[in-house]
Amino acid sequence: MKTNKILSMLSIATKSGNVVSGEFATEKAVKSGSGYLVIVSTQASDNTKKKFHNMCEYYSVPIYDYAGKEELGHCIGKEFRASLAVTDQGLAKAIVKLLETEKLNNGGNE
Repeated sequence: MKTNKILSMLSIATKSGNVVSGEFATEKAVKSGSGYLVIVSTQASDNTKKKFHNMCEYYSVPIYDYAGKEELGHCIGKEFRASLAVTDQGLAKAIVKLLETEKLNNGGNE
């Protein structure tokens, strides 16, 4: 099994206390300016995705649809998570770089 660098980085960010998860905490991080990256599960409802995409566009926060709810939850030590925010700017930039690289390698097909 190939290790997923993105999920590993999220795990590191969590261990260093730089990830908030769940709809309420993610929204609060974005609106307070402490969220530098939002990741929404590809399995999240269309409503949830639309809400976060609109909010992140308004607050100029990068957002990506990535991984299943179980994968996202597992990498941060929880059961299921539909959304999370990275609250450290450096870690967020590193994860965005990995997400962009993966997007290019997959031909832009997420």
